[in-house]
Amino acid sequence: MVTTRSRARVARRIATAAAFGGGGIGLLGVATVGLLLTEVRLARRTVGGSSDIPPCADGRYGAAFGHRTDRPPLRLGFLGDSTAAGQGVHRPSQTPGALLASGLAALAELPVDLRNVALPGARSDDLPRQVELLLADGEGTPDLCVVMIGANDVTRRLPPAESVRHLSEAVRALRAADCEVIVGTCPDLGTIEPVYQPLRWVARRLSRQLAAAQTIGAVENGGRTVSLGALLGPEFEARPRELFGPDNYHPSAEGYATAAMAMFPTLCAALGLWPEEEHPEPARREGILPVEQAAARAASEGGTEVTASRAPWALLKHRRRRQLPAPEEDAPDRPPVTG
Repeated sequence: MVTTRSRARVARRIATAAAFGGGGIGLLGVATVGLLLTEVRLARRTVGGSSDIPPCADGRYGAAFGHRTDRPPLRLGFLGDSTAAGQGVHRPSQTPGALLASGLAALAELPVDLRNVALPGARSDDLPRQVELLLADGEGTPDLCVVMIGANDVTRRLPPAESVRHLSEAVRALRAADCEVIVGTCPDLGTIEPVYQPLRWVARRLSRQLAAAQTIGAVENGGRTVSLGALLGPEFEARPRELFGPDNYHPSAEGYATAAMAMFPTLCAALGLWPEEEHPEPARREGILPVEQAAARAASEGGTEVTASRAPWALLKHRRRRQLPAPEEDAPDRPPVTG
């Protein structure tokens, strides 16, 4: 059994290797590789995957607040893989970007311009391209960026130190541009229902270890993280038929809503919109911990936020979730965010 302490040690080794340009750190013995590859081939026959193009949700949300002239619209950027893009649903309003943009608009009472540059199938080594594309947008630098990445790093064998290095550099570049950054860390691939043992155990171990290392890299470069854990809590294991889409891999509309609700308080806190104080509540199992310990704990529990405190410490929070406002209906005449 992998303990929190051992996961913290390995996560720190990966993050250190990433910071100093090291290569991959093997987390599995060579003897398991043949069995693992056999299980992967069997799983691919069952887990369909999807080649559908995700719906484009770019545009302005919160049209009811368009009369505001005292403050400019908020700008929200999205980067990452198919989950960030919203693959698996058919309406723009069902994507995580649209859900979060609608929620921010309602809470801030300001229009929110969404720009999503996520690419289905992307690994973390695509983040430099995505960051450049987002920062070159003619609409200006986003106030806040959400990054959701990591699953393809595990399934397509990007060395974990390289994965964390690319993420760390992306967070650093966005923070240097004065953009708040929230990273949704690698989901727990062990929750994908058609995946059987021992691949399920291996997938869970690798994805949680990467999530912990991602947390260290993101937090130490000025970002905040939210653990997507068992893809955002026990809901996905308890109700996979509702929360996974038809391909048994990407979330359904209800699954994306669960993800957005888990991340929403952290987005609001980063923008100063959330009423909760930035200090731990021991009764809610929160605390200020060494960053690698906070990262390891967060990787095991979906919806957990980690943000920097005084180095080398981090604040671990379980923010209270609130129901997101109903998403805006898709509006073809909504002005797109161009770039």
